[in-house]
Order: sequence, then C-alpha cells, then structure tokens
Amino acid sequence: MSFSPTQQHYLGLGGRRYIGSPKQPTLTVCTLVDGEYELSQFRGSDRILSRTFTDLQLTAEKVFNGSV
Repeated sequence: MSFSPTQQHYLGLGGRRYIGSPKQPTLTVCTLVDGEYELSQFRGSDRILSRTFTDLQLTAEKVFNGSV
C-alpha cells in the first residue's frame, strides 16, 4: 500500500498523540487488559513501570541514552 505525500503528512500527525508536541523521546509500555491494550508513556527521568517486570529499575532517559 502506498500513500500520497498529503496522506503521509496526515499519517505523521497521528504521532502527536503518542509523543506530544514538541516531540519528546517517549517510551510506551503496552499492557493487555481484558483484550485491549492500555498504553503507559514514560519520558525523561520517569521510572518505567511494568506489570511483567516489576523489579525493573530503568528510566526512559537511560533507555534512550543507551546507559542500560
């Protein structure tokens, strides 16, 4: 499937919902709850919270900087 330049522009705008405006590096953790995904977003010094990895001691910043 290919999109025209105008369609691509509008598709790109959908990202604002997930990364904000102005754009900020954002990590999203998706959790399946009752057949639907719940999204949790983490930025900067936010500690990443996960139901699967409860002992995880990482921040979004550490992930993006590669200092894991």
